[in-house]
Amino acid sequence: MPAPSLPPAIFIMGPTASGKTALAVSLVERFPLEIISVDSALVYRGMDVGSAKPDAATLARAPHHLLDIRDPTDAYSAAAFREDALRLMADIVARGKVPLLVGGTMLYFRALLQGLDDLPRADAVLRKQLEAEAAARGWPALHAELAQVDPATAARLAPNDSQRIGRALEIFRLSGTPMSALLDQAQSELPYRVLQLALIPSDRAVLHQRIADRFDAMLADGLLEEVKTLRRTYALKPDLPAMRAVGYRQAWAYLDGDIDLTALREQGIAATRQLAKRQLTWLRSWPDAVVLDCLAEDLEAQATALVARHLQT
Repeated sequence: MPAPSLPPAIFIMGPTASGKTALAVSLVERFPLEIISVDSALVYRGMDVGSAKPDAATLARAPHHLLDIRDPTDAYSAAAFREDALRLMADIVARGKVPLLVGGTMLYFRALLQGLDDLPRADAVLRKQLEAEAAARGWPALHAELAQVDPATAARLAPNDSQRIGRALEIFRLSGTPMSALLDQAQSELPYRVLQLALIPSDRAVLHQRIADRFDAMLADGLLEEVKTLRRTYALKPDLPAMRAVGYRQAWAYLDGDIDLTALREQGIAATRQLAKRQLTWLRSWPDAVVLDCLAEDLEAQATALVARHLQT
């Protein structure tokens, strides 16, 4: 356990549509906290509607770090996040405030807590070989192969998550060791005493309805126009990490004429539900997490009491 003399930090983790941002903003207005976003889509410029990026009014109340720091043509890794987050956390503490890390990209949280230094670096030749195999056999086939050698990692990935499946297979072929095992070995304790709040719904059906309502709102707010603009502004390809994000992948397929509007909505909602399921799989086995029901009427009061106690110790 970290020593009590270490500076405090707070994590708010949860599935999509669990109310993480609203809770974080309410805490920022009560305590000397600064928000660091932990989200692999919010880092991209121009991806506002489909990523549920906080709007200007929200950001005025509670500024967020790590928004709009990359173009959609760029890659952003867990290792890059860890480097950025550690730098920002140190800056926040130096200003006499407390880092509040908020998001649903669980790999980023894990990278921050444990480090990723033991993972082999990307291998361009092997990456091309894997892409060729995927072109011939399909990513679901490579996902099935990953499930044989690294079931723990495969269980957290969708069968078409080409970026992460490719990386996990690359790591296994380079090292002979599953990525999940290497992550378990890569203990590098974070030099903070961390209160980890996990927002988990008591009723999955309510979360599913929130997801459907939010996706409908994204369509009404101009998700398709946003993707059209991104395609005009940047030399985008559908296999870029940014465009594989939930919602964007389905919007791209619609704009290409591969699916109709009804299928766009159905597939977008289904993909978001699958994302939430994977996030909950991470959270249910997350060590040291304090579980809060994100549907509870007194969620804000519970979190406020926990944060107050954490900051006083």
